[in-house]
Amino acid sequence: MAESDSGWLGRWTKGLGALRGSDTKTEGQLPDLPDVMQTYADKLVTAAEAVTAIQAGDHVFVGTACATPRALVAALEARTPHPAGVELVHFLTDKAVPHDAQGQCRSAYTHRTFFVGHDMRAAVRQGLAEYVPISIARVPELMRTGRIAVDVALVQVSLPDEFGYVSLGVSVDVTPAAVAQARWVIAEVNPCMPRTMGDSSLHVSQIHQMVWVDHPVIEYTHPSAPEHDMEQIARYISSIIEDGSTLQIGLGRVTNEALKYLTDRKDLGIHSDVITDAIIPLLEKGILTGRNKSDHVGKIVTSFAMGSKRLYDLLDRNPLFAFQPIDVVCCADRVAAQHKMVSVTQAFAIDLTGQVCADQMGDEFYSGLAAQGEFLRGSSQSQGGKPIICLASTEDGATASRIRAVLRPGEGVTVARADVHYVITEFGIAYLFGKSIRERAVALIGIAHPKFRAGLFEQAQRLGYLPAGQTLNNMRAYPVEEELSLTLKDQRSILLRPATSSDGPAIRELFHCLPAQDVFTRFFHKVKSLSNGDVQRLCNVNFENEVAFVAQSGNRENARIVGHCCYFLDAATNIAETAFMVHPAWQSCGLGSMMQQHMMRHAIASKVQGFLAEILPGNKHMIQLARSSSASVSLEKSADSVRVTTLFSST
Repeated sequence: MAESDSGWLGRWTKGLGALRGSDTKTEGQLPDLPDVMQTYADKLVTAAEAVTAIQAGDHVFVGTACATPRALVAALEARTPHPAGVELVHFLTDKAVPHDAQGQCRSAYTHRTFFVGHDMRAAVRQGLAEYVPISIARVPELMRTGRIAVDVALVQVSLPDEFGYVSLGVSVDVTPAAVAQARWVIAEVNPCMPRTMGDSSLHVSQIHQMVWVDHPVIEYTHPSAPEHDMEQIARYISSIIEDGSTLQIGLGRVTNEALKYLTDRKDLGIHSDVITDAIIPLLEKGILTGRNKSDHVGKIVTSFAMGSKRLYDLLDRNPLFAFQPIDVVCCADRVAAQHKMVSVTQAFAIDLTGQVCADQMGDEFYSGLAAQGEFLRGSSQSQGGKPIICLASTEDGATASRIRAVLRPGEGVTVARADVHYVITEFGIAYLFGKSIRERAVALIGIAHPKFRAGLFEQAQRLGYLPAGQTLNNMRAYPVEEELSLTLKDQRSILLRPATSSDGPAIRELFHCLPAQDVFTRFFHKVKSLSNGDVQRLCNVNFENEVAFVAQSGNRENARIVGHCCYFLDAATNIAETAFMVHPAWQSCGLGSMMQQHMMRHAIASKVQGFLAEILPGNKHMIQLARSSSASVSLEKSADSVRVTTLFSST
């Protein structure tokens, strides 16, 4: 849906200029200022005058992201002589720190930062900035206790209203805590800053000096990402986000792209540290209703926004949005209380045990912890919640795998292996929570880029993660398009999907649920257990001449395999031998027939000529199932078995 003046979004944004005041001048007023500012003429100074209040040794807080007070920071950098020992403290700044043509930081001051963005990478390399690896949700507490000192706060705010309140606009985050601790508060007053709703107000009595600025609020757009990889990851993310979920977005490029693929969901909500333009299409389509949220029902809860003027116009005076301090939004208990909370974190690397690095790229610190820990833990404890880690499978032009046998030296563990649930790449989904090291290694190798799987497999064996009997056959991306949701005759639902190498334990469990007679009719002799090799043959297939599907009940967190089917192709005849297992509690409800039809469709698409089944004479049900699959069926009976050959008419 395109933006239109006739739509609700267009109606909302009309007349914003009138709401933000007038620049009309009358005699005796300060020139070029709105009427509302005349009341505070005694606080108004230039940026250069304002920064003279900063003294040697001060710790100076700088406002966040798209509300970075650039004019004040520039004035401080230009001040001569520079006050000695001044430290700038900030979360995420945007183009506030001076750099030369070679990209070297030329700041006159040291920096203490909680996020290594574009502004800070050179400064960290040069030793001008110290990166503090801490959850941003814990920073307000440290400010209140004085463990993070704040003497002066530089912020950007909206115009005051008739009651003397300004809004912190697009960045509330840690600012209230910084302002509360500072002995001196200097605010850029910007008529373009939207007045956001929620707990975002600050009374002018808390501001010591005001600096008038009149320029558009900083805009931010995510760099484009490789379309194919993004689409694949987004499809996987979308496949596990249910109607009625509450979402945390984050700043990751992949996670923002993924929202484009949620347009068929219903009644989603937002409870997120940050929001971006990615939410606008979902709002316009009526998808972000927030009806099922456990807290702030119907509202979008956030702490700061990074986007375009279109987003900022939408935020202005809009009660749909509730901006709150970062420690409130990101409280793990509050996150856990949300309905079906989904947290999506973009990572840079993961090892085969599930340890995640999300704040270092190569040998450099990159981004920060933000509030990932709180959201991952909170969503894991939310009823129906899903903590998701996503990453592209490769880096450096597909020359290296981001899934590693072990993390590289210098790659810190941002997320502990015990806290990892879903991991998604463009090659599939791995669910790790509660899994053994072997199971994790198998699952993660299965979603690595195919050209790195063999190397990872060998390294995993050398590390003792995989037993000697483990095999590696599947080298393709997980075909999510081959998943099929079905309703059986008794109205129970199952997911029929391609088997993966991670399904081994569940297939063994299915085998042990079969009565002795079913085992005998399936394997033609008495089998008490399946060896690791047997299990591997049933799930670790190449989907070329070996194909297997499983019928799964429940969701991915509590999945149970209740049916298994497979075929093995004889290249000489182009006929595939088939086999089935169905849990006793799921027999006689049409599941076997559905599995056979699904396998037939796959085989026909692969130009297989037909199926062959060796069945015991007493297994009347399987004989009937095989005979009903096609009009072209032949039976060869012997004393020990019935040989059923099915030829596909379309080949």
